[in-house]
Amino acid sequence: MKLVVVESPAKAKTIEAYLGPGHKVLASYGHVRDLPPKDGSVDPDAGFAMEWEPYADKAKQLKAITDAAKGADTLILATDPDREGEAISWHVQEVLRKKKALPAHVERVTFNAITKTAVLAAMKAPRALDEDLIDAYRARRALDYLVGFTLSPILWRKLPGAKSAGRVQSVALRLIVDREREIELFRAQEYWSVSAVFESDATPFNARLVGLDGKKIERLSIGDKGAADAAKAVVEAGHFTVGSVETKPFTRNPPPPFTTSTLQQEAARKLGFAASHTMRLAQSLYEDGLITYMRTDGVQMDGEAISAARRAIADRYDAGYVPDKPRMYTAKAKNAQEAHEAIRPTDFKRQAGGSGDHARLYGLIFNRALASQMASARLERTTVELSDGAGRATLRATGQVTLFPGYLALYEEGRDDKVDDDEAAKMPLLKAGDAPAKRSVDAVQSFTQPPPRYSEASLVKRMEELGIGRPSTYAATLQTLKDREYVKLEKQRFTPEESGRLVTAFLERFFERYVDYDYTAGLEEGLDDVSGGRTGWQALLEAFWKDFKPKAGEVMEQKPSEVTAALDEFLAPFLFPDKGDGSDPRLCPLCGTGQLGLRGGKFGAFVACSNYPECKYTRQFGQGGDAAPSEGPQEIGNGITLKSGRFGPYLERGEGKEAKRASIPKDVPMEGLTLETAVQLMSLPREIGAHPETGAMISASIGRYGPYLVHDGKYARLSSTAEVFETGMNAAVAKLADAAAGGGRRTGGREPLAVLGVHPVSGKELKVMEGRFGAYVTDGETHATLPKSADPKAVTLDAGVVLIDEKAAKGPAKGKKKVVKKKAPVKKVAAKKKA
Repeated sequence: MKLVVVESPAKAKTIEAYLGPGHKVLASYGHVRDLPPKDGSVDPDAGFAMEWEPYADKAKQLKAITDAAKGADTLILATDPDREGEAISWHVQEVLRKKKALPAHVERVTFNAITKTAVLAAMKAPRALDEDLIDAYRARRALDYLVGFTLSPILWRKLPGAKSAGRVQSVALRLIVDREREIELFRAQEYWSVSAVFESDATPFNARLVGLDGKKIERLSIGDKGAADAAKAVVEAGHFTVGSVETKPFTRNPPPPFTTSTLQQEAARKLGFAASHTMRLAQSLYEDGLITYMRTDGVQMDGEAISAARRAIADRYDAGYVPDKPRMYTAKAKNAQEAHEAIRPTDFKRQAGGSGDHARLYGLIFNRALASQMASARLERTTVELSDGAGRATLRATGQVTLFPGYLALYEEGRDDKVDDDEAAKMPLLKAGDAPAKRSVDAVQSFTQPPPRYSEASLVKRMEELGIGRPSTYAATLQTLKDREYVKLEKQRFTPEESGRLVTAFLERFFERYVDYDYTAGLEEGLDDVSGGRTGWQALLEAFWKDFKPKAGEVMEQKPSEVTAALDEFLAPFLFPDKGDGSDPRLCPLCGTGQLGLRGGKFGAFVACSNYPECKYTRQFGQGGDAAPSEGPQEIGNGITLKSGRFGPYLERGEGKEAKRASIPKDVPMEGLTLETAVQLMSLPREIGAHPETGAMISASIGRYGPYLVHDGKYARLSSTAEVFETGMNAAVAKLADAAAGGGRRTGGREPLAVLGVHPVSGKELKVMEGRFGAYVTDGETHATLPKSADPKAVTLDAGVVLIDEKAAKGPAKGKKKVVKKKAPVKKVAAKKKA
């Protein structure tokens, strides 16, 4: 018997069906062991020896693999075709060797797609484990461990409130913080543009002023209203004729098929998906055999796939959309290895796959891959210059015409940020000497804009350009920054939180080299050299640790007050910016004599006056130099005090442990905070009354996730703080009912995707519904999830009956019983007497 090990159960089931008798396919469910999160897991003094520990939740899988291995004559390791896949195979092999259950023959096979052809071909071409890839994995894992477990304790001790640091995570955070600094330092510049609307052959077009009295007019040439009005008057008075018409044809070539990073970028732009969500969907599509492997930086497709794509293009369009020669692509990203194919569909005859978000992502991958082999778009750009009879003003109009759409008929690449594209405007047919009618003249005021904050797409793109991290880790890196609350995502853009800014400042001040973009990219190149067999993994780690360890020890020896003083100086331009009037930016605005400085507290950094405790001026770290002063607690009335805390302003009544507190919601304006509002907030939760059906109390309050109603353990969201105090009984009952109807898998209020017919045994009607986790078949009681690769609208009654019967036979899901641990009696220990 041959034992085949893959990562996921979905792959295991599919591949076992392909291989047939004589093979047993088991899933490892990803990595089976890792470095335990404790000191000593990597020992630099012992050649960077690593102590690996199996995951506690993988015991069942490891036992199944071990038991099967004992009865197998061959072990076939068929994990993913990348460094992580190689590492998982190595871990499985080492675990079996340790348990003395390793079969006599061990083979490693890889395939880029889970199709029968690809899997069977891979089984005929086994190889040994790639030791260079395994070494690169070990080096990367050790690096991340050494950085994280060295820096994080320093942060905890020297920077209260900080949570963690990481080799790639901290550099990605610095990118976000650096962009925020650019935005803060940016000073908008006023400029004006003058343009005229002309019309010819009933077609209007816009022309902008590019020359005035012999001077070239550029974007910032006209800087105030007076100059703009003068230029506008010249254009209004002029009689314009066409001086020249220039027409230039040009082509646009299609972008290459997706890599991991470009897929994440485009899914963020066009579908609004987070990088982590994109990768989960892509993993499912891969395991269902719909697309090729989704962790890759290669941009080329297999020769057979290119031929299939060209046939699909010819069938879908016509021969004119198929280029004479197949297109070949080369990756432009820094450190690209191009070890695997680009991401593409496994079958170009299948234009749709899956349902819901899976279908949307599949469509994006399909269109991009197909478009990559289509003919170039042919366009024509027309530039018309008009001048007045007096020779004072010159106007220019541009337009664009699509002569042949080519790949644009199917796909156009998205953009991270909007750009002006006047060239796409439609132009009438003009020739020299024509005098189009002038309809209007405008002078428009504008201001230069700061660079935009990073979106997930633009941040991934920038990291790839700099060579920071690997595409397969980007999703996890961005998720870590959000989980640590170092950044927040507002309107799909990253803004650093004050904790993120402080951590970045700390690392830049004390560990500048290790958050340097070029240094981090250089480490990635070193890891690539290890995977290519050009560098030893221990030599790479030795070179890193030789400088990093002394630096960490040096910083650890510094007192927290010394760290705070150094950060105060480093952050002075941000915390105390020059006011421009010659005054001292550190002068306390409350007492007028003290000096402001950075202080460290239990919950993080803040700015305070040097005259404390006589002067109680404070402001939060992230508020910047122009923040309104905090004059300490303010009495509102009725014993209620307004205070400022770690998480913002709050109300308090009473003292010590008996004090009652209430946060001030974001939709309650501070400047309009009245005693009445304060009393209402302090009185929450508000009892609305007994439910007319159950008799249980309905209450309204404000929680961690906003305002809500609660009744008998069931919740309903409210849209604003005002609703907490205004919602009456009728409205509350209705909202609770609506919330209950929307929960769970209820089919009552939604249209089915398909009605299959009546079950031949039960007589119940079978329907296909869209649920939270994808499409499913239901008879009203039993719900059976459809495979992600199935088209919900193409499911037959027979298939639906089989799914429902199989699910019913399994019975209801068994919930895990909670084990209640009995508390051991507390033994009273007599206090030791002092010597």
